Amino acid sequence: MKSADSAVVLPGSANNRRPLTIRKYRVAGNVFRNRITATLAVIILLSLGLVARLIYLQVMGHEHYSSLSRNNRIKISPVVPTRGLIYDRNGVMLAENLPTYSLDITPEQVEDLDETLVRLQALLGITDEEIKLFLAQRKRHRGFASIPLHLHLTDEELARFFVNRPYFPGVEVHARLVRHYPRNEVTSHVVGYVGRINERELKRLDPGNYRGTQHIGKIGVEQSYETALHGQAGYQEIETNAQGRFISVIKTVPAAQGKDLYLTLDIGLQKTAYDALGEHSGAVAAIEVETGDVLVLVSKPGFDPNPFVYGISMKAYRALQTSGDRPLFNRALRGQYPPGSTIKPFVGLAGLEYSVITARRVKHCPGFYQLPNLSHRYRDWKKWGHGSVDLTKAIVQSCDVYFYDLAHTLGIDRLHDFLQRLGFGEKSGIDLVGEKSGLLPSREWKRRARNQAWYPGETLITGIGQGFTQVTPVQLARATAILANRGRMVYPHMVSRTKTLDGITPWQQAKEERLSLNSNHLNIIIRAMVDVVHSARGTARRIGVGIPYQIAGKTGTAQVFTVKQTEQYQEHKVAKKLRDHALFIAFAPADHPRIAIAVIVENGGHGSSVAAPIAAQVIAQYLEES
Repeated sequence: MKSADSAVVLPGSANNRRPLTIRKYRVAGNVFRNRITATLAVIILLSLGLVARLIYLQVMGHEHYSSLSRNNRIKISPVVPTRGLIYDRNGVMLAENLPTYSLDITPEQVEDLDETLVRLQALLGITDEEIKLFLAQRKRHRGFASIPLHLHLTDEELARFFVNRPYFPGVEVHARLVRHYPRNEVTSHVVGYVGRINERELKRLDPGNYRGTQHIGKIGVEQSYETALHGQAGYQEIETNAQGRFISVIKTVPAAQGKDLYLTLDIGLQKTAYDALGEHSGAVAAIEVETGDVLVLVSKPGFDPNPFVYGISMKAYRALQTSGDRPLFNRALRGQYPPGSTIKPFVGLAGLEYSVITARRVKHCPGFYQLPNLSHRYRDWKKWGHGSVDLTKAIVQSCDVYFYDLAHTLGIDRLHDFLQRLGFGEKSGIDLVGEKSGLLPSREWKRRARNQAWYPGETLITGIGQGFTQVTPVQLARATAILANRGRMVYPHMVSRTKTLDGITPWQQAKEERLSLNSNHLNIIIRAMVDVVHSARGTARRIGVGIPYQIAGKTGTAQVFTVKQTEQYQEHKVAKKLRDHALFIAFAPADHPRIAIAVIVENGGHGSSVAAPIAAQVIAQYLEES
């Protein structure tokens, strides 16, 4: 018998080959079986992984991947809402949407874009700034998207383009609605304007609601009521091919049109006030006493807002910015001026309320006032003085010396606190962005702002509306309306109601608030203001002649620069920009007030001769028409 290790020679094997043993056959078989087992295990594991993945894709991740698949086929295109219109209180259009034609380019369809732009510029007078804006927008859009180049084609430009249209493949004319302001500079500051959305605004806007929108309110009502005017964007579900090109519209959700706004403004009164300012710069603010409706809010000079809609040129914008008349500055809301003598009725009322004077108290006016133990003279506007005056005469003749003494007696603390109750030194709360608060000085303010103590002489000039004191026209008009209302608070507002497809929503009056003021004291001040216009020695007596109602008013003159003790102010020798500001406040009819007004004429000289007639025109027109 042969051993297990005996060699086995396979048939046909050559004698020189190494013979295989039985053990080696067994080892080879084991390796083969192990490989088969491993392969089967890998196949089973991979199959299980594939099954698990299929289960995840078809069951657990079905919704997610269906959405991705759907998004590859369907694109969401915004439907831009139509911007709401703006009317005055009588339904006169102040901001409208006009159909216009824009020149749009689809870059993908243009063989040589640079050459096309050069030829369009030569044909239609496209500006370099429009081309720069187009190229900037092109970077944010796909090549097959239509991008506006020129937003407002005139009839002549339309005709010229259509004659040459075959030579401009990829260039099309599209109809659009573009904002237009028919009243131009008369309402430029109060209504405002819309302009192209910039990068800073894009960061704070809702991208879903403003996708596809190119304009946004920049100033005035357009800015303050942007949300209401803009409306709510809709959308379309559009089927596209693999390259993202349009195939068909699957679904449309319409946009919600912006709300129409009806302002409290009376455009007839607004134009009267604007024209009455003539060649002067200044502001007029008029408020309906009972409701707080802002009837007039004029800032002159104004500007034409329409170029801002299409894209004003840098040259034109720079001219507005650098103009010495500052047409872009809203004087009615942001202009801060010394109130001058228009503050005196309020200071007089403070004296009565704090019982530091009576109506019969007499003060001698020699033409100047001196603090005890000091040689400095605080001069009266009337250098020879007014003689003996009581409170009524002091208001009627605008005696500075009387109010120097009254302010000194009151002290800055009581003077500040009382004037603050009437809204001085605070924003009026009007529903427009950008209002300034003016400045009502106090000890605390000077310590905080200038790190200095308060001096008695500063109290004196505060009592005649000079020094640190500053007011805005709308703030001054509001204080006048509160006085006319005998202490009932007035809250000026610009929008009276909004209109949508669902109906009209009126403005809601705030709850009534009333200052605690003595009725007899109010009668004294109001009678004195009536005498300013209707007495023989009143500073505004010229506007009271021949009218069938009484106006309660007060003139004011505010110095632009300080005149030295040894000098006299001579208007004809002073440059116009350094002349005094002219002011006037009033309400009418005096016995049943309906309108309160404040007029400020920059460098106008005297309130009696310049500012008061402007107020008289506005009051007369309002009372005749209402």
